[in-house]
Amino acid sequence: MADPVALVARSLADETRREFDRRVDQQAAQLTDALRAGRLDSPGFGLGLELEAYAVDEAGRLARVPDAVFEGRCERELGRHNVEFNTEPTPFDGSGIAVQAAQLERRVRKAQSDAEADGLEIVLDAMWTRPPPEGAREYLAATTEREGVALAENMTESARYYAIDNDVLARTGGEIALSVPGVEETFPSLLFESLTSSVQPHVQIPDVEAFPRYYNTALGTLGPVLALATNSPLLPPDLYDFEKRDESAGPTDPYALLEATHHELRIPVFEQSVNRAWEKVRVPRRIERTTDAIDRLVADQTCAPFLREWLADGDREEFADRFWELDHKRGTYWRWLRTVVGGQPVAEGDRWSVRLEYRPLPTQPTVAETVGLQCLVAGLLRGLVGAAHPIATLEREAAAASFYDAVANGLEADLAWITADGDRTSDRDVIYDELFAFAHRGLREQGVSDGTIETYLGPFEARWRERTTPSRWKLERVRDELDAGERFADAVHEMQAAYVRRAGAGEPITQWS
Repeated sequence: MADPVALVARSLADETRREFDRRVDQQAAQLTDALRAGRLDSPGFGLGLELEAYAVDEAGRLARVPDAVFEGRCERELGRHNVEFNTEPTPFDGSGIAVQAAQLERRVRKAQSDAEADGLEIVLDAMWTRPPPEGAREYLAATTEREGVALAENMTESARYYAIDNDVLARTGGEIALSVPGVEETFPSLLFESLTSSVQPHVQIPDVEAFPRYYNTALGTLGPVLALATNSPLLPPDLYDFEKRDESAGPTDPYALLEATHHELRIPVFEQSVNRAWEKVRVPRRIERTTDAIDRLVADQTCAPFLREWLADGDREEFADRFWELDHKRGTYWRWLRTVVGGQPVAEGDRWSVRLEYRPLPTQPTVAETVGLQCLVAGLLRGLVGAAHPIATLEREAAAASFYDAVANGLEADLAWITADGDRTSDRDVIYDELFAFAHRGLREQGVSDGTIETYLGPFEARWRERTTPSRWKLERVRDELDAGERFADAVHEMQAAYVRRAGAGEPITQWS
């Protein structure tokens, strides 16, 4: 590969942006023609998954992932402490779900084994809170400059990541602000996004013409589904400075912080890491036609453009070769719901596909709960659309308000819903009764057995019954430690150590004491 610094300089050049945008326009027109001609229809529904995690050392502190881990079936992510697992697509049925679970379990276990050889552990968690020895602020801010290019020292050595970072920094005066309850901070890099880890279910839709209904239905479910999954209520404690705060600036003591913080800090952290430059990370608008998804991708602000001849080598799959720049741009189309046109299909003989990428969900404590979240999303969309449920008509503004209230308040959020009878409601009991009923229905329609449904949806139904989520468990555990006389930092560290121990045992969150 060419020198990353040289590639960043080429990426940020005006002539690159013009050529990249020209190719995107041309490829989008070709893909739109293929879509209209029915070349992206598929024989059936399919499933896929992305899962992010991070590494810690024997003391529970954040650590860099050893290179040996990436020799297995996992990928690098933004931070050197990050690791990403991907499943290969399978049909959406009982056997396909079993394969998804087996793939994920096998790949996580292999990474765990490889990390253990270096005295490290891979943690399934949505936000790290035990910083490395130098501290969170120092780790996230460590930056050098080479030939006018800023290089975050703890960012994965990737020309693409460096280019995105430098493109954002050029538009924000060289620093990016983070503002959440208890923290007002600026960083010389967007690396603070690597505080977060997510799980992203993918659902392949066989009928291109039906895709808008699935997309709009998914939009209406974002708030209620996220509220069941929240898992990132706290940042590393050394980022909080209670002594320098006054009441006008937010919470002034640990107890006030626990009351004020969001249940899902991942969302504002990711949004603010990019949106200081452009408002790219957000809840999207509804679509009327599948081609709208391509049009909106083309219209989105170009960030860190690359040209395929810079990086591509060897044999390339036909889609990647023909639509390389368009697909590259999709990588910076940061919406909480995203359309993936093209890419891996699941059925033998398929060449291309259309799938829905459900993006706002945090990494869960266990592999089983991660697959459960995948089943909940896929089953819910299948069941709601199959029944022509009116949630697809929920206005984008109401869906967004519901989503951001779930970000802030978790299961206590003010959620928006339209019932099967067409009535508007914010009654959470009504909402979750329907949500689980239609998720069951969708899974059954795909031939999934009652036993499998209970295995994967049961723990999430228990979360609702018991009003328990990972974020609630974390906040309650820290509060208990404070009540016992612990300092805030020690309380968070004790909570995190208990989280890692219980998650590693494979128990669902509702069984944690």
